[in-house]
Amino acid sequence: MSRKVILTCAVTGENQYNRAHPNFPITPTQIADAAFEAQEAGASAVHLHVRNPETGAGSRDPKLFAELTQNVRSRGLRVVLNLTCGGGALYLPSPENDAIAAPGTDVGDVQNRTRHIRENRPEVCSLDVTTQNQMDGELEYIYMHSQRTLRAMAKTFRDLGVKPELEVFAPGDVLFANQMIEEGLIAPPPFFQMVLGTRWGLPADVETILYLKRLLPAGAMWSAFGIARMQMPMVAQSVLLGGHVRVGLEDNLYLSRGVFATNGQLVARAKRIVEDLGHTVATPDEAREMLQLGKRSR
Repeated sequence: MSRKVILTCAVTGENQYNRAHPNFPITPTQIADAAFEAQEAGASAVHLHVRNPETGAGSRDPKLFAELTQNVRSRGLRVVLNLTCGGGALYLPSPENDAIAAPGTDVGDVQNRTRHIRENRPEVCSLDVTTQNQMDGELEYIYMHSQRTLRAMAKTFRDLGVKPELEVFAPGDVLFANQMIEEGLIAPPPFFQMVLGTRWGLPADVETILYLKRLLPAGAMWSAFGIARMQMPMVAQSVLLGGHVRVGLEDNLYLSRGVFATNGQLVARAKRIVEDLGHTVATPDEAREMLQLGKRSR
């Protein structure tokens, strides 16, 4: 039976990227332009990070988020606006002693980490329900969230009326998200995002999606995405298994080996996969209705 599929474009991310890419969005204006490119290609939603305009490195500067949000809103962005709230959880252990933070560690308190969400009030923001060993290129780090911090962030989003996109990196992440749902910290319907294919994370395969699906609470909505070459295969698998999808340069830079992509090209390819499988990409307003977002945030 045909159904509506929410197609999210994650346009830039915050991790290292191949500097040879000719059109990778870095400045707030470039990121805004990429959001509109994704919209024109057929995306239902955009997931936005900011970067240091001078270095290209990932940033969580609230001034950059304000500039980006004002840019897309003043230009009439129609798709669902999803701002990341994943920054401020980077722990670099000292090589000699894990109890000592090495230079470059960036772990913020809840007020600090959610400031840009309070100030800009997007419709959706990410909540990474995890603590995990991760890598950014060759950089080894711990992506760190305590249970106390996750509960406090969820409560903040609930009180602001911003829907959290529950990014999960392991089965236990789903279980803890379920606990927060039971505690009333997350309004229905919960929206899970399965992150597949990161190093030391969940494998990007059908068995993983099926297992995580069995852990989801009744009535939950879910999406799954794959990293790098597994991006489009996971689009197809997620659609076939009843989920929603995400693509974009945050997760994959290429159309094929050695051929750099744009966000618009990735969205167009994902849209074609959805349609070839007999379904339809949700319009932004259809996505809002499905996620129970209410009126569009301004």
